[in-house]
Amino acid sequence: MLDGYKDSQPIVYKILKNAIMDDKCSHAYLIETGGFYDSFNFVMSFVKSLLCPLKNLTKNNCGECHQCEVIDSGNFPEIDVIAPDGLWIKKEQLQNLQKEFTTKALIGNKRVYIIKQADRLNKSAANSILKFLEEPDNNIIAILITDNIYSVLTTIRSRCQILRLKSTDISKEPLNTIQKLKQIITINQDNKTADEEENMDLKIQKVIDFVNYFEKNHLNTLLYIGKLWNDYITSKEEIEMAYEIMINYYKDILNYILNKPLEIFELNNDIKMISENNTQDEICHKINKLVELKELIKYNINSGLLMDKLIMSLEGVI
Repeated sequence: MLDGYKDSQPIVYKILKNAIMDDKCSHAYLIETGGFYDSFNFVMSFVKSLLCPLKNLTKNNCGECHQCEVIDSGNFPEIDVIAPDGLWIKKEQLQNLQKEFTTKALIGNKRVYIIKQADRLNKSAANSILKFLEEPDNNIIAILITDNIYSVLTTIRSRCQILRLKSTDISKEPLNTIQKLKQIITINQDNKTADEEENMDLKIQKVIDFVNYFEKNHLNTLLYIGKLWNDYITSKEEIEMAYEIMINYYKDILNYILNKPLEIFELNNDIKMISENNTQDEICHKINKLVELKELIKYNINSGLLMDKLIMSLEGVI
């Protein structure tokens, strides 16, 4: 149950526990995973604690209700989990959900739908879920899960209670920025030699240097893309890694603008400079563009064209 996460996710745990016990749960939650390895199981533990008629938060299975057993089996009729169908969550998936939820609950008095990778809602699907959120039913609770809340439509974010999970892996011991980034990037780092590790550290630093250079030189960055990028970031895997780093860099810059603690990067003059030269909306725009263009990597798009498009997108030219 939810109590199993009170040490690893103390803040979100306390918020959700109090909401359940006081019967004051929001009609919609947007949960940012924060790189937490067990994020979906955390969400399911919340749902289980929410729906358990005994509201027992202290055992893996309360052992006294059939409802908890059915949820554990994955066959509970009042829980719907929606995930991307291919690259995107489609309008038809949301329409089927809405149709299904117009029927009366078979067990209990609450129904829950979970949307995994909520940033993958295509435009029509996002509009469908928006209508669902604008007219909430007291007995229906939405839980949207994403790795990056800023890639979710602002109109959807504004209708949800936002919760951020923390990555226990990053916070276990004091790590430097490069070490933290290596814990969250997707590139395979197993069995690397010392030279390969050093080369990876260099690539990560070059990605950070690229952002700093762009923020100072803007479109002129196009003239030096070879020396700044192409000489270091070559494979498809490395390009995807680089985009993850840039997204996290801008997220920490946004944290600084919002007077929140930085999650990965250490405060320095570059972060201060970028925050002074960008508004909150401009940083959000850059994060969204990075997330959007990161999706194109899987289509084997020409890396040179991708970087040209990135620079022009970040600058607001396209």
